[in-house]
Amino acid sequence: MARTAAGGSGGGRVKGARRPEVRLPPLEPWSGGELEPDGDYDGLEFQDADFVGQDASGARFMDCALTGCAFDETGLRHARVLDTVLTGIRGVGTNLAEATLRDVELIDGRLGGTQLHGSVLERVVIRGGKIDYLNLRKAKLRDVVFESCVLVEPDFGGAVLERVEFTDCTLKDADFNGVTMKDVDLRGAAELGIATGVERLAGAVISMSQLLDLAPVLAAQLGIRVE
Repeated sequence: MARTAAGGSGGGRVKGARRPEVRLPPLEPWSGGELEPDGDYDGLEFQDADFVGQDASGARFMDCALTGCAFDETGLRHARVLDTVLTGIRGVGTNLAEATLRDVELIDGRLGGTQLHGSVLERVVIRGGKIDYLNLRKAKLRDVVFESCVLVEPDFGGAVLERVEFTDCTLKDADFNGVTMKDVDLRGAAELGIATGVERLAGAVISMSQLLDLAPVLAAQLGIRVE
């Protein structure tokens, strides 16, 4: 299930993201062991599990809760994560390339170099925590909310963003090269730093103060000298 985020209407000019409403059933504790390629994990609770370096390519997680788990260099390419809550997970180099995340809440994650290129994110909330060098190149994001989190040098190159919101979120040196945007709300970003691709903001809404902050970058992009 999903609901439309409050405050994302932008006076009717921008459609708000539909947030997930994850209601987990009673969960069975994970029995331990390693994850498996194409594994099927349904209705399980993973608590403080160590998945470092494991290969779970093509795995499916449905109606699961993963709390405090380590995902350093974990292979999750083509994985499907559905109706699942991930809390306090951590990892460097987690490979979620071409994965599907639908109706997912990621809370207080500490991640670096996460590979989500070519992935599909639908009704996803990323709340709190910090993600360094997030790779979302050529990904498709629909109804995604980045809330109260820090994104350092996120790469959205060639991605498609529709109904995406940045709320009290810090973006540092974001790459928007080749991005396609529709109903993207950047007004709530606590810091909006764009390294490249500022000319691709068509389809987004920003505040007047953000426009003033971006003015030098826009001027440089248009070849305007400001003296």
